Amino acid sequence: MKKKPSVIAAFTPEAVLKRKIRAHLRKIGFSKSGDGSLLPPSSSKETVRELHADQRKAILKTQRAFVKDAYPKLKHYFAEGKDIDPEKIAPELELVKADTWQSNLFRLASLSWSVPVSNGFGRRLRYLVWDTNNKKLIGIIALGDPVFNLKARDDLIGWNAADRGKRLVNILDAYVLGAVPPYNMILGGKLVSCLVRSREIRDDFAARYGKTRGIISRKKKSAQLAVVTTSSSLGRSSVYNRLKLDGQPYFVSIGYTQGWGHFHVPDHLFTELRDYLRTRKHKYVDGHRFGQGPNWRLRTIRVAFDALGFKADLLRHGIGREVFVCHLARNARKILRGEANRANFINLKTVAEIGELARIRWVSPRAVRRPEYKLWTHEQFRLLIHSRRQRLPELVAQAVTFPRQEREASS
Repeated sequence: MKKKPSVIAAFTPEAVLKRKIRAHLRKIGFSKSGDGSLLPPSSSKETVRELHADQRKAILKTQRAFVKDAYPKLKHYFAEGKDIDPEKIAPELELVKADTWQSNLFRLASLSWSVPVSNGFGRRLRYLVWDTNNKKLIGIIALGDPVFNLKARDDLIGWNAADRGKRLVNILDAYVLGAVPPYNMILGGKLVSCLVRSREIRDDFAARYGKTRGIISRKKKSAQLAVVTTSSSLGRSSVYNRLKLDGQPYFVSIGYTQGWGHFHVPDHLFTELRDYLRTRKHKYVDGHRFGQGPNWRLRTIRVAFDALGFKADLLRHGIGREVFVCHLARNARKILRGEANRANFINLKTVAEIGELARIRWVSPRAVRRPEYKLWTHEQFRLLIHSRRQRLPELVAQAVTFPRQEREASS
């Protein structure tokens, strides 16, 4: 006969930590399948938002002092609906430098995302997208080093591990990409996304990283920005799909991620997992994430789960994200396969040219059909980044008071 677990065993650090992890996963809606793997409540966009809700609340809590100080100083850079003239929107990129008011503005804008954004890894280019007509912020872009393993991307290119190690330097990932309200209500997100494929971004990359050293290999490499990848935060994307201007595709869907990640492990549990590994003197505990690759956090959680006796499948949350690629170079695949040495950028347009095409194609027609954006105020934006409960769809609904017949007449 097996002995019953002792009372002491039930309160060991391992047992307490395991209960906390299980309780958190149950709280945010996960269940277990018959083989012990995780099952998400569903893959709908609303479900994904809810799964990230605790993470977003925790981030807003840690940023409360920053928001209190920065928002009064910077709120005038965010547009109210009355500030926007859709027929005169003209985008301009500003490259963000660290420790400036522009970097604070970028940080503030990113807090409006319903799914928290990462800090990026390694090489980084961050941009504010301005509307030169009214000097207001349209949106933000952040490009950084891509993850090393991405099946949909690697299958498309036809890479093996050795080829990937040599040529990944020619790819960046757009880990932040979109418009802030009220520009996002008139498809400003599509405009901002298209700016990734611009001469200005190609030139900025060449100036900063054309001659670079690999983060992991430490070898000197000549880099050309041939491709930018991105993935939707809410499953299938309505922003990046059918993203084409003047016959030129800007982002193309290439598949979905396999649903592995760590977004469902919040910071407070990650800290406890690291503390637990520290008691075991594991090397990952205090490893600097930039020195140990973009998957440092994922590997640390995996090692801790393994030490606690959890299955590796606990990191498979099952929420697939749609993956997209943007080819800046006409011969991007040849560059990435080692079949060409010099990227062909002959068909890139400027930010101004892309902005004009996007305004005519998407922004102006949407502004006519959906004039509710005019009702957006600074108060709605303040609530969005101050309140841990308010989300953009709810605030938009609160702002919209147009009678049904007036909305229909404007369609």
